[in-house]
Amino acid sequence: QVQLVESGGGLVQAGGSLRLSCAASGRTFSSYTMAWFRQAPGKEREFVAGISWRGGSSRHADSVKGRFTISRDNAKNTVYLQMNSLKLEDTAVYYCAVRRGMVVAGRVEDYDSWGQGTQVTVSS
Repeated sequence: QVQLVESGGGLVQAGGSLRLSCAASGRTFSSYTMAWFRQAPGKEREFVAGISWRGGSSRHADSVKGRFTISRDNAKNTVYLQMNSLKLEDTAVYYCAVRRGMVVAGRVEDYDSWGQGTQVTVSS
């Protein structure tokens, strides 16, 4: 069982920046992919960005391309999400997730373990 703990959420003004962190512990797989999803009130959980652990391949949702960047620190078993130029519509609970394999999948059902989520609120 993999445990994921997110941190770094908070309240920020539009145009500002935040960096989210997700630390993985417990039983980790030899090859796996980690991703960030988000869920706004009344909306479905959606893919934000993902990165494969060894291959280094990554992808970002169109809505965040050029503003958000996912990265990882293998030594710390931690993945980050740098969020710049935040918009009101980025307000959501952000979740970290992990799945076996090297493919950066974009569906909720493709992921095996989830963190508890961290709230990001963007104000005007």
